[in-house]
Amino acid sequence: LGRMKPVIVVHGGAGRIFKEREEGCRAGVVRAALRGYGVLKQGGSAVDAVEEAVRSMEDDPHFNAGCGSVLNEKGEVEMDAIIMDGKNLDSGAVSAVKCIANPIKLARLVMEKTKHMLLTDHGAHLFAQAMGIPEIPGEKLITERSRERWKKNLEPDSNPGEFQKDLGTVGAVAIDSEGNVACATSTGGLSNKLIGRVGDTACIGSGGYADNHSGATSTTGHGESIMKVVLARLILYHMEQGMSPEVAADTALDYMKTRVGGLGGVIVVNKAGEWAARFSTQQMSWATVKDDNLHYGIYAGEKNVKSVDEALASEREGF
Repeated sequence: LGRMKPVIVVHGGAGRIFKEREEGCRAGVVRAALRGYGVLKQGGSAVDAVEEAVRSMEDDPHFNAGCGSVLNEKGEVEMDAIIMDGKNLDSGAVSAVKCIANPIKLARLVMEKTKHMLLTDHGAHLFAQAMGIPEIPGEKLITERSRERWKKNLEPDSNPGEFQKDLGTVGAVAIDSEGNVACATSTGGLSNKLIGRVGDTACIGSGGYADNHSGATSTTGHGESIMKVVLARLILYHMEQGMSPEVAADTALDYMKTRVGGLGGVIVVNKAGEWAARFSTQQMSWATVKDDNLHYGIYAGEKNVKSVDEALASEREGF
């Protein structure tokens, strides 16, 4: 059997990335892509790779996932995450979880240790305890920036929508040397959202989808819009009709914009290992590694390329 060349693509969220945060976002997606690729190079599975890449971004306060998540109306962090294995369509997700560092880890345990696909809130908490996932104080996940933004959004004349543009959901898709694909997505959701609000991330087919027969995708952007068009599955449908990852992504994003006025971004890999990172927002931080080359960008049309060796060297020097 011809072995596939492994590919990983990651995103750090679509929206508007403020100037002072650009470097951190670029460095964060590059680090995540290199980590995920490291897993693939050592023969790890696509599922292992996407989990590792997303975990890396959950731990990075630049992104709205794990540490650095935005706060709900009550000033608390509630997180959603999903992971999916394209080999057998197994998936695991958690929603509205609090006080754990890495929701993506918990989502993977839901996939592998239960007969279910989605656990929420208190039940997810009990399951995390049963699995020995350490609980951390909620404050540990809250950054100064998230708290500032939450306060601003509470002001009577504030427009949370303005801030919403800087969304920062994180995700990864990969194909491994066996030709298996996987996706993972994790988020803190919308700033000042209602308690118990769950967006697209935890919903299979919206926040992500992976199927060896076509490919894998992870989405970011306005969750309610993404759910209305079931964006991740829609992209794979277009690829099943013969579209390239790039055309499928653009077609689906365009439909979401014209049909429901929603903006977002997606990363895609197809079963042949072709990839795309596309967005209808002003920006989306993304990075990909294929053929030992790292590509990354934030702005439309921006494509920086480095060899993996070069990238790993500057990574060790601290980017």
